[in-house]
Amino acid sequence: MRSIALYGVAGTLALSTLAIAPPGSAAQGPPHGDRVAEARGVAVAAGRAALAGVTYGRCATATRLPASVRCGTVSVPLDYARPDGERLKLVISRVAATGPAGERQGALVYNPGGPGGSGLYFPLFSVLKIKEYAKAARAYDFVGFDPRGVGRSAPISCEAPADYAKAPTRDAQPTSERDKQARIADAKAYAEGCERRSGHLLPYLTSLNSARDLDVIRAALGERKLNFYGASYGTYLGAVYATLFPRHVRRMVFDSVVNPDPRQIWYQANLEQDAAFEIRWADWRDWVAKYDSAYHLGTDRAQVQKAYDAVRSELAERPAGGVVGPGQLQAAYLGAGYYDETWPELAAALSAYVHGDPKPLIAEASPNPARAVENENGNAVYTAVECADSPWPRDWFTWDRDNTALARTAPFETWDNAWMNLPCAFWKGPHRQPLEVRTFGRQLPPVLLVSAERDAATPHAGAVELQRRLPGSVLLTERRSGSHGVAYGPNTCVNNRVDAYLLRGETGTDRTPTCGPHPEPKP
Repeated sequence: MRSIALYGVAGTLALSTLAIAPPGSAAQGPPHGDRVAEARGVAVAAGRAALAGVTYGRCATATRLPASVRCGTVSVPLDYARPDGERLKLVISRVAATGPAGERQGALVYNPGGPGGSGLYFPLFSVLKIKEYAKAARAYDFVGFDPRGVGRSAPISCEAPADYAKAPTRDAQPTSERDKQARIADAKAYAEGCERRSGHLLPYLTSLNSARDLDVIRAALGERKLNFYGASYGTYLGAVYATLFPRHVRRMVFDSVVNPDPRQIWYQANLEQDAAFEIRWADWRDWVAKYDSAYHLGTDRAQVQKAYDAVRSELAERPAGGVVGPGQLQAAYLGAGYYDETWPELAAALSAYVHGDPKPLIAEASPNPARAVENENGNAVYTAVECADSPWPRDWFTWDRDNTALARTAPFETWDNAWMNLPCAFWKGPHRQPLEVRTFGRQLPPVLLVSAERDAATPHAGAVELQRRLPGSVLLTERRSGSHGVAYGPNTCVNNRVDAYLLRGETGTDRTPTCGPHPEPKP
């Protein structure tokens, strides 16, 4: 799951003025008959995919993948209740295991999160001989894919990429009721744009359908059981798969775990995320203050915040390079909450700006026009999946009350995240009830969960909850650390345990093992 932001209204406007339905009015799931039909449709689609296999060739030029990575397509039903109806072609990428045939353990399928992230680049970790992945790459074919709606797999769009990439943009903190009203209008227009540009596909862009697609991909790859590596939102996708198809699972690694409790999906999850980002933002400010001799931004977190706020105010008046306003600053420095490897670069850019050199900040925070299409598509899929997966508050009062209260103690990301998700209040399609993620007894083989104690994007409590719901699972925790994405990073202890699980199925006798933190970055 990634972090996101939205737009608001005058506090006393009536629900009818906002054209928002009463709470829960659009929350619905498919009737029982459709669920049975969908289960049958998956079996039909998987059987056909197993017979067809995958024909591989050179990946499309736009993917920028080398010739050593091969690409192909897997055909899936748009609607699993009607497997003979319209079909989508999902693009997959693959590179063969580097070890001898005797070491091969099948395909390892990867999802990087989002929702809306492309996994096509995953084979590059093998091709480029990234040392952390070397042992897994000897045993497994690395397989990535674009989920439905993403990239080259029937991509959707909600607005023109050039409009999505327009800069500078304003501060997420609402300045008045008039400002909130303008942001609500933006959110409503975005939801209408999704319906206008991609409405035919929107009802079928759900985590449930993407999990069903995974089973068809498994069959197309010729695998009796699935080996899966999911990060962030990819852990929720994998958990849904494990619930639907527990007997089709061989090994699964869930890295940086989304809380699967249906009450968390997705409105409450974003509020929990905001609170966690505030903690991690404080960690970054403490680190910058610790190295005041290098950055000269203050000797405590309050002074560093004061320096950041002064830059944000100045950018609102005079955008750096004409394109870096408060919105771009927020987007860039959100990275401090995700990955501590970004801390030195972000601190150096802020310091340079404060001391008269805007160039590093412009380089850090300017939009990249070359990625406008990719970024707009990713945001569209994120919105479509999260809106369709679960009920959302349909009244502005709830959004305003919850985010105003939270912003008093967690101002860094709260309103930015709220504005990004607010289109879900105006979503035209159905809001379904989330799947009750859970397995029983020994239906599912042991899976490995990996989590950092101070992860902001997927707070650690989510990993604890998923372990409770998947009997036999093991939760590996990186203590006193907060980077999002732990496996195959700089922590050797974590990497060794992940390798032991993927290569030999070893989880150990301790269901809650821990590793110490990876080294803290230096200026």
